[in-house]
Amino acid sequence: MFVSNRRPLALALAAALLPATAFAQSQAPADATAPQAKELDKVVVTGSLIPQTQVETFVPVTIISAEDIKARGFNNVADVLQKSSFATGGVQNSQTSGGFTQGADTLSLFGLSASYVKYLIDGRPMANYPALYNGSDVFNNISGIPVDLVERIEILPGGQSSLYGSDAIAGVVNIILKKNIDGSVLSGRIGGYEKGGGQSGRVSFATSVNGAGGRWNTLLGVQAEKADPVWASQRDLTQQFNVDARNGDAPVASRDWTILDVENDYNYVFLDPANCANLGSAFGGTEGKQSRAGKGDYCGSQWTPGYRTLKNSKESAQVYAHSTFELNDLAQAYADVLLSHEKVEYNSGSNYLWWGTEVGFGAYYDPNQGKLLNLQRAFAPEEVGNWNDHNDRNNSSSYSVTFGVNGTLSEDSNWDYDISLTRTEYKLTETSQALLAGKVDAYFMDRVLGPQQGWDPNYDAYPVFTPDYAAFYTLMSPGDFAGISTYVRSHSRTYDNMLRAQFTNGALFSLPGGDAGMAVAVETGTQGWSYTPDARLTNGDIWGLTGVSGKGQRSRYALTGELRLPVWEQLTVSASARYDGFRMGGTEISKPTYALGLEYRPFESLLLRGKYGTAFKAPTLADQFQGASGFYSQAVDYYNCALLGFDAGEVADCPSQYSEMQYFGEQSGNPALKPINATVWSYGVVWAPTPKFSVSADFHHWDIRNEVALQDVDQLLRDEANCLLGKLPADSGTCVAASTQIVRDVSGNVESIRLDKVNVAKETLDAVTVDTNYSLELGSFGQLNLAGSWTRNLKHEIQTYPTDPVRDALSDPYWSTDAKYKASASASWSKDRWATTLYANYLGPTPNYRATLDPTGYAFAGGGRLGSYTTVNGSVNFNVSDDLTVSLLVNNIANRMPDMDTRSYPGTSSEPFNSYNFDALGRAYYIEAKWSFGKGK
Repeated sequence: MFVSNRRPLALALAAALLPATAFAQSQAPADATAPQAKELDKVVVTGSLIPQTQVETFVPVTIISAEDIKARGFNNVADVLQKSSFATGGVQNSQTSGGFTQGADTLSLFGLSASYVKYLIDGRPMANYPALYNGSDVFNNISGIPVDLVERIEILPGGQSSLYGSDAIAGVVNIILKKNIDGSVLSGRIGGYEKGGGQSGRVSFATSVNGAGGRWNTLLGVQAEKADPVWASQRDLTQQFNVDARNGDAPVASRDWTILDVENDYNYVFLDPANCANLGSAFGGTEGKQSRAGKGDYCGSQWTPGYRTLKNSKESAQVYAHSTFELNDLAQAYADVLLSHEKVEYNSGSNYLWWGTEVGFGAYYDPNQGKLLNLQRAFAPEEVGNWNDHNDRNNSSSYSVTFGVNGTLSEDSNWDYDISLTRTEYKLTETSQALLAGKVDAYFMDRVLGPQQGWDPNYDAYPVFTPDYAAFYTLMSPGDFAGISTYVRSHSRTYDNMLRAQFTNGALFSLPGGDAGMAVAVETGTQGWSYTPDARLTNGDIWGLTGVSGKGQRSRYALTGELRLPVWEQLTVSASARYDGFRMGGTEISKPTYALGLEYRPFESLLLRGKYGTAFKAPTLADQFQGASGFYSQAVDYYNCALLGFDAGEVADCPSQYSEMQYFGEQSGNPALKPINATVWSYGVVWAPTPKFSVSADFHHWDIRNEVALQDVDQLLRDEANCLLGKLPADSGTCVAASTQIVRDVSGNVESIRLDKVNVAKETLDAVTVDTNYSLELGSFGQLNLAGSWTRNLKHEIQTYPTDPVRDALSDPYWSTDAKYKASASASWSKDRWATTLYANYLGPTPNYRATLDPTGYAFAGGGRLGSYTTVNGSVNFNVSDDLTVSLLVNNIANRMPDMDTRSYPGTSSEPFNSYNFDALGRAYYIEAKWSFGKGK
């Protein structure tokens, strides 16, 4: 029972936390709902194991209802979470060509690691995605959740490991699926983007069935979806190289057929007797002779950037079932099943499909030219045959199955129990087109290079060839390409088995403020991860590619306790503690965590709250068991470019020997890694002066230690250059690491780069979150509901190594491009059978491209800040009848595009915007219909 002197706060927060109920009752007289609002049923909300009224919480929980998801134009669960004001950090996504997880979706809360979020479905952990984020970190893919079957999403910011265990550092996301509906619901949605691409359709069906005299109840649901890709060629900003480059520079065409002078700054040697005429049909007829100032001539195209995807195509289907059976008056058996299958396709573009002599030979000597040269050529869509054949394909299947029983121990007992067994598994098959090393080299040896004629006269190290250059500048047939290419398939898998028992007493004993509550939970289980690349990726049969391998499993256990004490009417104290243990390979890692919370209500409309605790992230199985894996890639040798007079912002003019350096890299797991530890605390206030208005503000603090550091290759090369050039202290941890991880030969060229994982980094973060809700009755004009959410990161400091200076991630664009603040707001109006919503998403200022290139940041030539960025969605809903609703949704109404920074990027850029923070998709339209039938049957 909620006491009457808290009524304004209770009503205001109940309206904020239960928007679906508020919407359904919006046409009822105010006095009709008031008596019911005095007593709020106790339920379990994310942030506590003890049932309680939703307003009684010492941590802020943001609840996004199914109605919010639909009205605000969100396409999927990933959309919902990535638009949250908490998601201030940029992440890799479908625009990240060549990324390790281009087919998956994730998010960063408060700019922290994507792996620091604990994802739950109905309070149970989600299965981890088998592939590794950025090639090194385990994370969750949030794209395979049936959005039409979601009841609500609860987002709890801050460290929560004392209740939810490992990973819950940045926050917890709990996705609650529907448990019952009245009758059946059939929904359909179609739409696409105004500029083309991305046409999609989705259909879902859910129904409730029951039997055994009402003792057995089951909800069955299914959702299927198909979406076309968005190609870069369908957007002006990405269809060709940057036409609005810095200093008015002309766009620089791709080097599709190029001969490089190895000993002359990798300048171009043009030896095509036909002046690229034999290649004129390539890339849609755009291939031709190109010239680059100070470099020379070559064959290329301005339009090759258009041959990659900006948004993946996807075919997916999910099946969901929730079933309960009343065993007796005190016990209920239940089962939950969620099955998901996804087929995702994307294309990284032609610059990831190429051949050259540098990989096999380093260089060759042409006695007719008297030079060391390298051939380099791309493969055009006309050679591949069907460019869609070059799409990467990710086929995944996952499931989560839970069987359990819950109830009350006896008729005169206050103890409830819940015992369950859950298994989750995620399987992924990644398929991509690749070149067969032996066959592609043999093809060009036979047709272009000819027989080897000894070794070069200067170094006696490079083979001598007299190539047929006319043959080099010739398109191959699709049949020939089929003979030198293949498809490689890598398989990966994760699983998690969990046996869990929880006992809860909501009335343990009486205190002046009410009944004390207690919960105790114990769980045990096993976890496994494996990644098996195509064998040809590891034995050298594939040209220019290698694979990541690894396998590991472990057992785990945990004990959790929570106590809630209403000391007196105005003050409630909460405490929780958890002990986690992990056993693998004869070793054990354990970690205790705790949290203390306070709620104080000095008067009826004000709540003061606070929390102090700890959180952690256990080493992932990939962190520990990833095998030694090599990879070939391309990067910029900033040091050699600087020696030639080209700073980090001028690498486009640096010789391609260094600006497009090919290197071999290697990384592996570390079984000796320890848990990442965090101290977290927060405090806040909720003010509800009337039942129609509430505002809350909370301060959050993280102090994270023992983080696993794995440098970005580009960042590592920038660091090394700045160390060698004296811009960073030579004895700093960054410089010492760079000098040992980057191996150069006696000529100063990079031979290899090693990436290590070690517990060494730390970061601190302070943030403020503000939420407000206001409901206004307009009489005969209907009802207006306003809501807003704002997040401001106040401090974010990062230190990768103990001897490094502390980096300010909010003010130093060299280290982070995340916005300091982010906000969202919605305005919903309803009257009779009409309802409409406007939803705005706001991203604060971010660095421009130039500011990210040098440690001097904004002081670097051309460095600066971009203004804020806002997009607006709108929807109109009409209830044709009590059973049928139709909706029109427009996303990005103003067709906002991230074209504000093109003059900061060079003419070599194919994507002149920060794809971690923005997308170039533009305005989209959708039509949706929802039909309910069979109610009351």
